[in-house]
Amino acid sequence: MDHYDPQQTNDYMQPEEDWDRDLLLDPAWEKQQRKTFTAWCNSHLRKAGTQIENIEEDFRDGLKLMLLLEVISGERLAKPERGKMRVHKISNVNKALDFIASKGVKLVSIGAEEIVDGNVKMTLGMIWTIILRFAIQDISVEETSAKEGLLLWCQRKTAPYKNVNIQNFHISWKDGLGFCALIHRHRPELIDYGKLRKDDPLTNLNTAFDVAEKYLDIPKMLDAEDIVGTARPDEKAIMTYVSSFYHAFSGAQKAETAANRICKVLAVNQENEQLMEDYEKLASDLLEWIRRTIPWLENRAPENTMQAMQQKLEDFRDYRRLHKPPKVQEKCQLEINFNTLQTKLRLSNRPAFMPSEGKMVSDINNAWGGLEQAEKGYEEWLLNEIRRLERLDHLAEKFRQKASIHESWTDALAPSPGKEAMLQQKDYETATLSEIKALLKKHEAFESDLAAHQDRVEQIAAIAQELNELDYYDSPSVNARCQKICDQWDNLGALTQKRREALERTEKLLETIDQLYLEYAKRAAPFNNWMEGAMEDLQDTFIVHTIEEIQGLTTAHEQFKATLPDADKERQAILGIHNEVSKIVQTYHVNMAGTNPYTTITPHEINGKWEHVRQLVPRRDQALMEEHARQQQNERLRKQFGAQANVIGPWIQTKMEEIGRISIEMHGTLEDQLNHLRQYEKSIVNYKPKIDQLEGDHQQIQEALIFDNKHTNYTMEHIRVGWEQLLTTIARTINEVENQILTRDAKGISQEQMNEFRASFNHFDRDHSGTLGPEEFKACLISLGYDIGNDAQGEAEFARIMSIVDPNRLGVVTFQAFIDFMSRETADTDTADQVMASFKILAGDKNYITVDELRRELPPDQAEYCIARMAPYNGRDAVPGALDYMSFSTALYGESDL
Repeated sequence: MDHYDPQQTNDYMQPEEDWDRDLLLDPAWEKQQRKTFTAWCNSHLRKAGTQIENIEEDFRDGLKLMLLLEVISGERLAKPERGKMRVHKISNVNKALDFIASKGVKLVSIGAEEIVDGNVKMTLGMIWTIILRFAIQDISVEETSAKEGLLLWCQRKTAPYKNVNIQNFHISWKDGLGFCALIHRHRPELIDYGKLRKDDPLTNLNTAFDVAEKYLDIPKMLDAEDIVGTARPDEKAIMTYVSSFYHAFSGAQKAETAANRICKVLAVNQENEQLMEDYEKLASDLLEWIRRTIPWLENRAPENTMQAMQQKLEDFRDYRRLHKPPKVQEKCQLEINFNTLQTKLRLSNRPAFMPSEGKMVSDINNAWGGLEQAEKGYEEWLLNEIRRLERLDHLAEKFRQKASIHESWTDALAPSPGKEAMLQQKDYETATLSEIKALLKKHEAFESDLAAHQDRVEQIAAIAQELNELDYYDSPSVNARCQKICDQWDNLGALTQKRREALERTEKLLETIDQLYLEYAKRAAPFNNWMEGAMEDLQDTFIVHTIEEIQGLTTAHEQFKATLPDADKERQAILGIHNEVSKIVQTYHVNMAGTNPYTTITPHEINGKWEHVRQLVPRRDQALMEEHARQQQNERLRKQFGAQANVIGPWIQTKMEEIGRISIEMHGTLEDQLNHLRQYEKSIVNYKPKIDQLEGDHQQIQEALIFDNKHTNYTMEHIRVGWEQLLTTIARTINEVENQILTRDAKGISQEQMNEFRASFNHFDRDHSGTLGPEEFKACLISLGYDIGNDAQGEAEFARIMSIVDPNRLGVVTFQAFIDFMSRETADTDTADQVMASFKILAGDKNYITVDELRRELPPDQAEYCIARMAPYNGRDAVPGALDYMSFSTALYGESDL
């Protein structure tokens, strides 16, 4: 058969006549009432570990009657009399009847003597009165109660079932389908309703009674034959039986509803706990990466070669390009997750999430700041180290050149003896007077030459000292070579002084001196030194970084070339002296052994060195031209980088300002603002190739070892930081708007309310920072109608509000916290309506409610809400510490609404 019929109509039966109008019981009804009332009483008495067998006999002494009332009411009755005399029994029954009367029940024609005497009609009437008061009277369905409420409940529950038409509590239940429909409606798995037939009432009734007793803990109160065999079943017995079904199913439904609410809360808590675990893990991983990276950036172990330092620089570039960007994204995602979690916790009225020690967003920002500081210091150290190694290589090469020149001068080339060997010769011992004089003049020329080399020795020592100060890796070999040169120089000085003393001792013996050779030697030596210095300068390496520096070297070179004509005249004059000597020798046949006794510098050497100088000049010209071209290329790179940086830097600043305006303006809905922000985010991401192009130009500049750029004030570090801040700002702003949408939808805030909140917030946000200070926030609340005075009470209320919107005591209020607070305040009215409905149920006939009843009967949040509201009204009513309906309504809604 079909189960449901939506067109089934429901009628209400006429109220039952009072017990005292139906004193004569039908024997069949009396049997049904005995059986039903006995089973009903035992269903409660078994909770106390007892039962009754004969209803009119077992209640005669009043003891089990008092126990029954204590079980069903949950209250303690007066202490019973334990005697066996009639007076004791009457006293106990009277205590029970007095308790029933105290519950507002009017007992008609029922006295203690009739119960003690075992009067069946009076005993059954008394039990029926108890059933009405404690099992049926509290039933309430759609503003109907007791019998009418129970009948309406049955009609509502069985309405969808065909062949079930509950109009009363007697013949409507004879076919048993009403009982089966009630069970199937609440527990469809217990009965196969489709197999039931209206023409088989015994099977239907037995099925319902057996299932109720087995699965619903409802004792079998009637036999199916009692109902089927009676033309009109007893109404009181049926009502008693049906009320047991009502209480069984209504309790189960309340438990299921409570369980569903608990599951929902637990699901939200589990989701929030997962978000907390995710935040803790992500924060730990990011902090661990920072902890591992900072020591690497703080490592200042120098390298000995330029190649090794270049490799370190390349490793640092890989870190910037490959390793750091994903961590920047993780940091941004961490902040977004933290803000989303806090918003969900506020919406759930849960305490704000406090991460583990050392894992706050501020701790991560501090650690990130330390990372960036170490990164900046590491980059500066790398560049300084490259400059230092470049300087060291230059100085080392210069030292080797000067040392080689000096060593070639001191050691001389075969067949000429070295300077030390020359000074140690004893040739003056066998020389003639003219030879002695020649040796003396030669020695004077040597001393002049020695003095001319003093500057070079001092330069060699100064370069060695500078290499030591700059921590040159090959300093030991440099120091050894320098020490050898200095020791040899000191020895030369000592030997020179010793030879002069020997020559002067024999000078008196030798007087012949060739003045021309002497003049030749004196002029040839400085000129020779000048040529050696010129060759050294022309072959000297140079390092420049700007066009101006190379132009300065070019100017100096041009000035040097201008002195060449005068130098050539000096060379011609020196060669003229030598030619004059040769002419005199040929003329006077002087035996000069073919050489100049005063110097080893020959005209051939002078001409050879002069020719070498002339060859070095164009080579120097070519080197300067090539360096000038390189510096021009570097200048082009500077201008190219500066042109792009001067466009990208202002663009980033403009986008930051535009995002700030979007976040505080009220154009369109929050979804419109979110779409607008996402379009901005897309345009920003599309700008990334220009940043990459600028990175490529910056890499070319670094590879060219360009360290300054006068064409722009923006460095690549500025652009990187600005770009990262722009990405972080757009992501954070989108997250804030998403949280506002989440709050709006969760709290039911309309778009007009959201616009009003935003307009008020923006009006008091004078500096357009996106936050309000305490005074600005207070003024904003007053503008929205909050009564916050300047007295102590107003300050306390404002302090309470600030603890809600600024739990971390940062001294500012964000717009998200502002709308959370406003949405929370608008929820008060709904809570008050729920509590007023609870008041009507709990107060009952006494029309008042106490604080203890509130805490016992209501959920904790509603109970505390009511107690806080009713505090000013305690003591107004007749009962201390309680409120009647009017005072309670005033406490919730205010007197102006009544």
